[in-house]
Amino acid sequence: MAILGTRLLVPILFGLAIASSASATFAAELKIGIVNQERLLRESAPAKRSQGRLDKEFAARRAELDRMQKQGRDLEATLQKEAVTMPEPDRIAKERQIAQLTRDFQRMQREIREDRTLRQNEELASIQELAQKAISEIAEKEKFDLILQDAVYVSPRIDITDKVIKALADK
Repeated sequence: MAILGTRLLVPILFGLAIASSASATFAAELKIGIVNQERLLRESAPAKRSQGRLDKEFAARRAELDRMQKQGRDLEATLQKEAVTMPEPDRIAKERQIAQLTRDFQRMQREIREDRTLRQNEELASIQELAQKAISEIAEKEKFDLILQDAVYVSPRIDITDKVIKALADK
């Protein structure tokens, strides 16, 4: 029985050795690249242009929000200073004015945040489309077999993020 087990064991071990050497050869021929999506969205030229457009687009609304905030602080300071000497109806009117200004400020702040989020998502989709094209071009040109986006660990040897950022800058 021990002889029969040895006779079966040798071909199995031989088959495993051949399979492992074939997979090692296959892995050596496989060209893999990794792209750090976060870096693309932070450092690429289209991402920086997009951020500039968004800042410019929302600058006026941001300035209006800052103006409202200053107006609210000024009203509160005036009320605190003059609350003792101010007639009751005037004090109540100022408190209502501050409360209304606070509600308007919060509403505008929420609207700006929602609008900016929508615009950022639109810009993000555009950047991702450009990045996808650049990645595909690099993959075809340099004959990559597989390109992944984001990983837990990436060897600098297979990280092609800089190539993609450069390709996006050239466009």
